[in-house]
Amino acid sequence: MPITIKDVAKKANVAPSTVSRVIANSTRISSKTKENVRAAMSELGYHPNFNARNLVNQSTNMLGVVIPSASQTAFHNPFFPEVLRGITAKAHEEKYGLYVSTGQTDREIFAEVKEMVQSKRVDGVVLLYSKTDDPLVPFLIQESFPFVVVGRPPEPLLTEVSYVNNDNVKAAKLVTEYLLLLGHQDIGFIGGQKEAFVTLDHKTGYAKALEQAGVPLTEDYLVYYEELIEGGQQAVIELMALEKPPTSLVVADDLMALGVLRMLAEMGISVPGEVSVISFNNVMVSELASPPLTTLDIHIYQLGYKATELLKERIVDPQSPATSAVVGHTLVKRQSCGSRR
Repeated sequence: MPITIKDVAKKANVAPSTVSRVIANSTRISSKTKENVRAAMSELGYHPNFNARNLVNQSTNMLGVVIPSASQTAFHNPFFPEVLRGITAKAHEEKYGLYVSTGQTDREIFAEVKEMVQSKRVDGVVLLYSKTDDPLVPFLIQESFPFVVVGRPPEPLLTEVSYVNNDNVKAAKLVTEYLLLLGHQDIGFIGGQKEAFVTLDHKTGYAKALEQAGVPLTEDYLVYYEELIEGGQQAVIELMALEKPPTSLVVADDLMALGVLRMLAEMGISVPGEVSVISFNNVMVSELASPPLTTLDIHIYQLGYKATELLKERIVDPQSPATSAVVGHTLVKRQSCGSRR
């Protein structure tokens, strides 16, 4: 006869309901009890029937992961594989599988998430982007469906939505202040998508640093492109064509910064001799660039891991208040920034 939960409970000297909670990795069960029950399961050769349990609990043990509709950006930019690495690590710990969105446009993504939710294909959703006028967040709130945002929701929804973010205003202020301390005053800003909250927050931090230093903000120094190599190249062409081009650049993303470095090299402009470059993320390409990039490490893996942790909490207790977490950042100094004095 097959081994049952009751057999495990008898062996571990606990109630069958306790065995069920251990299988679900409930936080209400002590580590000692979990070890005792798992040892009994191992000794008896008991393997939980997750399909049957999911039918009873009306759960799927799947998490939806929604990536931006600009699929080229998502699959080319090292940010997304790294944040997915953090998500998969925590999902594995909690015995969840992943369902990754495949929509190529905003409309397709919305339809896909709607189907995920209404057909109960997943137990919760991680949104890997946050931008203005995105219909997904209001829809998920309306459906009372567990979800977490990597980034930040709109200001009016900050207390209603669980999210994991960096302090992007503080981060951009820090990198701009670093360039100011090196003697730069003509500092260009190469942002990502205009409607993304991370771009808006980066611009705010950049502007604050200039204001506090008494340096006027030059509107011509503000440009916005896709977070790709090509975006960085186009931004440099635009900025270097100005009558008075900037002597340093704050770049939204390491991949864009690689395009910046390549285009500056083609133009015969030395880095950091003539132009300093600083960016965000600290993905592997930043260290392999020529010269190696000074960048802000935003701990991408931790963003994904923590987001999944918060999502599990929302799934277990959907009525609990929304929670948020801020992941720190670290300035990594390499060879792409130099003194202007």
